[in-house]
Amino acid sequence: MTASVSPPRALVIGEALIDIVDRGGAESAYVGGSPLNVAVGLSRLGVETTFATEFAGDDHGRLIAEHVDAAHVAVVQTAVEATRTSTARARIGADGSATYDFDLSWEFARPPRTDGFSIVHVGSVGALRSPGADRVVELVEALPRDVLVSFDPNVRPALLASVDATRDLVHRYAARANVVKLSDEDAEWLYPDDPSSAAGRLLEQGAAIVVVTRGEQGSTLSTRAGDLHVPGHAVDVVDTIGAGDSYMSGLIAALVRGIGLERLIEGRFVDADLAAAGRAAAVAAGITVSRAGAAPPTTVELDAALALTGVGAS
Repeated sequence: MTASVSPPRALVIGEALIDIVDRGGAESAYVGGSPLNVAVGLSRLGVETTFATEFAGDDHGRLIAEHVDAAHVAVVQTAVEATRTSTARARIGADGSATYDFDLSWEFARPPRTDGFSIVHVGSVGALRSPGADRVVELVEALPRDVLVSFDPNVRPALLASVDATRDLVHRYAARANVVKLSDEDAEWLYPDDPSSAAGRLLEQGAAIVVVTRGEQGSTLSTRAGDLHVPGHAVDVVDTIGAGDSYMSGLIAALVRGIGLERLIEGRFVDADLAAAGRAAAVAAGITVSRAGAAPPTTVELDAALALTGVGAS
């Protein structure tokens, strides 16, 4: 008789906020925050997910609560008492790109329990902005080695300390992370002397897989064995909000689904495994940018889109 294997459970840690989107002077409000988007994306892709975050009981906070509840994401509050819900004002350019102004706080005064979770994802402001980030990195460093850790710096320079201090913190996460994803813009900010060295430097810290995304130009998945380029998924872009987050959740779900947690953590995978996961992540991001706001795909949507590409789900 074969022993049953429990399905993966994910804990996502980080900020939740409201994106106030300005398109040519017309404003719309969307629930957002990079870690929140990853949590929703994982849940929509069939991974049982808990989100450790903080928001208030105001109107914005109620929007967040309704949004994550609709995605079947459980919430653990990490603030002793949140007095307001964070916001980000996003201005959309003619090419669909977004620039942000933030009103955000992050304390992480009550870290969540981590037992029972086989995946822990951290990222963005929640992983890099003090005082909360100091507690988040300590939690990550204390995780057992059989927990898959993923990390996305999703750099927001206006909210962070110096480049040197932030880079040191990024390296602490990379030392424990199995999977690190960053954009080419993140690489340019963190490694201004040589952005092309970002993947190699993070692998040197201890990360097993490092992904650098380049928008429509695709992504590069790097391991100690070498680099693998995966093309982007061409679509008509409505806006780029949540694109990287959908890539992240799509990547995690595809890696776990295609390789399995044990093989993934032990590094027992080949280029074909990584290529399939990278393609699924690219298609997930493409689906998101083809519609307004951070709206990651469901498993049904992603599998259907992958089937149309001739690749199929992993």
